Amino acid sequence: MELQKLKYFHTIASLQHVTKAAEQLHVAQPALSQAMRALEEELGVKLLAKEGRRIVLTPYGEHLKSRLDSILPELDGLPAELEELKSKVSKTVRLNILAASTFVINAIVGFQRLHPDVVFDFEQNESKKNCDIVVTTNETGNPIKRGYRARCIKEESIYLAVPQSSRYAEKSSISLEEVKDEKFVMFSNSRLFGVICNKFCSIAGFTPKVLFESDSPNAVQNMISTGVGVAFWPAYSWGRVKNKNVVLLPISKPLCQRELIIELSDRATHSVYAEQFYEYLLKKI
Repeated sequence: MELQKLKYFHTIASLQHVTKAAEQLHVAQPALSQAMRALEEELGVKLLAKEGRRIVLTPYGEHLKSRLDSILPELDGLPAELEELKSKVSKTVRLNILAASTFVINAIVGFQRLHPDVVFDFEQNESKKNCDIVVTTNETGNPIKRGYRARCIKEESIYLAVPQSSRYAEKSSISLEEVKDEKFVMFSNSRLFGVICNKFCSIAGFTPKVLFESDSPNAVQNMISTGVGVAFWPAYSWGRVKNKNVVLLPISKPLCQRELIIELSDRATHSVYAEQFYEYLLKKI
């Protein structure tokens, strides 16, 4: 069913006059009449009837007109709605923040001061594929495979968080082998950082005894402060501990580092700000 035919019908039904409708639509009257016959044939019902010189609506015509009274104005408004949506989408930057969340959030605040009309849509989902910018992590030394424009922005040291009350708290550094019998508060092994931390333990010759899984700095601090175990702590991404009952120790063996990576997707061309924010992140690191 063609939209144009429906508009023709609605004009005729509103004016109840084919000649006036033809003049308003700037369509030849024979062509208009032919379009109405084609519409009726397509629908299988009679829409219009003649009463003398007047055109009247059949019950089917009345029903169709009442529906078109609400539908056509909505359709006429679609171009403006789509233009507004296009403007909004072009100012939206879609982020997937899998590492260095504090750094990225601070950068968002700074960028919005420079560009008040930018909109950030962000999440933390390793399976998400349609984001403009991904901030993620990688094992140190592994080649970067993802993204058409990916940059390693920092080698981040991973510390060990231990309870202030533990026998390790006074040490200047620690070997992972020393804590092989301790319970660990770990990232989920479904997360990239969890996989990296498990590999550190494997290099040290043990499988960690996992007490609790969390990717929240506050949750990790709170658990360690109770004295129940130890945890890996990404020094740059999470910063200093805020709990006085937790101590951060450099890990002397094995080397515990990861790469922080920023990727700009080749799909980011829809946004006027995606590439600008990517460059802004690189400058702010």
